[in-house]
Amino acid sequence: MLLLLAMLPPVLEAAVLSGIGFTGARALAPQATGVWPYDSYHDLRWLLVYHNSWWHFLLGLVGLTAVRGLLSAGLTALAWPAQVQRPPFGWLVRRNLEVAALAAVIISPWAALSVAFSVVALSWYLLASLVPMLVLAPFLQRAGVVGTWWRGLPTIELLGWSVLNFAVLTFAGALISSTRGWWGVPVTALAGAANGLLWRQTVAAAALPARIRWPRVPVAPVAIVLTMAGAVAAQSLIGLALGTPGEWTPPVVSERLPDRVPHAVIVIAGHDSEWNGRPPVDPRVERFSYAGLDRGGRPLPYAPEATHRTLDSSAVLLAAQVDALHRRTGRPIALLGSSEGAMVARTYLDKWSKPTPVEAVMLFSPLIQPGRAYYPPPGHSGWGVAAGWELRGIFWLANLGREVRSGPDEPFVRSVLIDAPFYRNRTLCPVPGVRMVAFLPTSSAAEAPPGEYSQVPVFQLPAFHGGLIGRRAAEDRVVDFLAGGRIDRPRREYDLFQRLGSAWQAPPLALVVNPVWAATREADPAFTGRICEPR
Repeated sequence: MLLLLAMLPPVLEAAVLSGIGFTGARALAPQATGVWPYDSYHDLRWLLVYHNSWWHFLLGLVGLTAVRGLLSAGLTALAWPAQVQRPPFGWLVRRNLEVAALAAVIISPWAALSVAFSVVALSWYLLASLVPMLVLAPFLQRAGVVGTWWRGLPTIELLGWSVLNFAVLTFAGALISSTRGWWGVPVTALAGAANGLLWRQTVAAAALPARIRWPRVPVAPVAIVLTMAGAVAAQSLIGLALGTPGEWTPPVVSERLPDRVPHAVIVIAGHDSEWNGRPPVDPRVERFSYAGLDRGGRPLPYAPEATHRTLDSSAVLLAAQVDALHRRTGRPIALLGSSEGAMVARTYLDKWSKPTPVEAVMLFSPLIQPGRAYYPPPGHSGWGVAAGWELRGIFWLANLGREVRSGPDEPFVRSVLIDAPFYRNRTLCPVPGVRMVAFLPTSSAAEAPPGEYSQVPVFQLPAFHGGLIGRRAAEDRVVDFLAGGRIDRPRREYDLFQRLGSAWQAPPLALVVNPVWAATREADPAFTGRICEPR
């Protein structure tokens, strides 16, 4: 009975998703009966993406909490070791309902960060949202079983079983992402059975007598408080990982280009970059300015806040700068954009009529299929409204004491949300008459949802987001590409990492359900598994 109960919810979810062709979310199904807190993390990600009003969110939260508590009570009762007397089932129900409610509060900020990941497709948000799952798992597993769960450290056995469950869910998601059609359902069934076996082991590890370290210390409340605070700290740490605001100086700016390069190059820095007006070493290279051009057609210095503008408005400035540089030099133009800068370049290619002086584009760390979730602006209702306010609270706290403040409603982010159908489908699509290459760090594999992610040549190296620019191997390829060479070097492990990350991404919001995207002519990669489909 234990294995059957552990298999049934994931199989039902997988069958529904396979039946409607929702391939982009199938990898989440095994988590429906994962051991605490992976089950609640599964529920909250679905809820934060798929609600379109506060009433829907609150009703969904209450309903999911009740179902989760009852299901966990049943799994706990069936997994209870025979050598220990089991508490009354009513006690297990009450306790697991309490744990479900507590888990919803604790995990909700991290589930909201996974929604932020779906919006901007930065792997740092995904990694940040997973760490607390591993930290909290042993505590919450005890909470549904014993009365004094909040005192003392969990045993090493509980920690080991929780890590194993994380690994099982990760590999199950990867296998499901590797299958087509209904083949994911039997894989999900096997993962559900594995969940049942892990419930048996974790309940036994929590219920059987064991030596508890620090038995009088309220370790669990301390861990919970630190985890909640960590949701705020994570935003600041992500900012540090991406680099503090400052001047971006890649080698193409600080060194001369070889004579064999025929282009004039515009270098487009990323989010929160700044520029003091110092020109690049090579007169054929020019920095893009988020502040526009002066009267002489030269780029103006800009502050980090200037990078927060919409992608469309940045593309307008880029178009003016492309024309000015082309007139001044008479050379064809090449664009090199990093992160947000890559998205500015791609937006320009889509919005501006041809012919264009731009002949070559290099996209460093572009956002891979961003805009997979949505939340409305303040004062409006719509899909993801609760997630939006939760993110605003997290960012407000994280911005305290910071000189340059970011937020989930800054124009750059909102432009991604509004034009999500385009960026999901077209970021890494070829453009007629323009040579393109994407320089992708291997961390971006976790950003890419299951399925096709690029139809332009790629150069992949082990690195984190934004970490390729400045690497000698990448810089050599930049020069080769500018000189007319073809660059295409995918790495075999990229596809594996892409599949391994699929289980922990938030489910994408279907394009068809959001009225903001109603006018789109784009297909939905979450259902087709493909990009660059004809409009």
